[in-house]
Amino acid sequence: MDLNRATIIGNVTRDPEVRTIASGQSVCSFGVATNMQWRDSSGQKQQRAEFHNLVAWGKLAEICGQYLGKGRKVYVEGRLQTREWEGQDGQKRNRTEIVADNMILLDRPGSGPVGGPSVPGSNTDMSSTSSDASSSSEVDPGVGDQEIRLEDIPF
Repeated sequence: MDLNRATIIGNVTRDPEVRTIASGQSVCSFGVATNMQWRDSSGQKQQRAEFHNLVAWGKLAEICGQYLGKGRKVYVEGRLQTREWEGQDGQKRNRTEIVADNMILLDRPGSGPVGGPSVPGSNTDMSSTSSDASSSSEVDPGVGDQEIRLEDIPF
């Protein structure tokens, strides 16, 4: 049995590029940086960033192109794939990418790039507040008078 699975959480490093190939299918390419922190043998804090190239196809490509932007925090699942091609200079080149199967925005609306869009109806859209709920006459007393924060969700 084999398994080719990649799961990363990081920050988008460049705005996504969406293209349409000859068959009419959409493809989106973007980058994500993941950070690792540790303490070396002398106790000094060390940090290293790893940069990943990602590709999404079809409907997911269109969604990534619409909602992702530089600086957004994102969770991506997919598989590793290496492409090979010959450059204009005749040199053989290759690139290993994560082909995305699933993407979840992790930051709150407005906390990504300046003026960045939010995904309506997604788990990151926490725009309704208790004041909205308490102004409705159909809301039971005690329901909606506490704001739900992402930090309070146990998973």
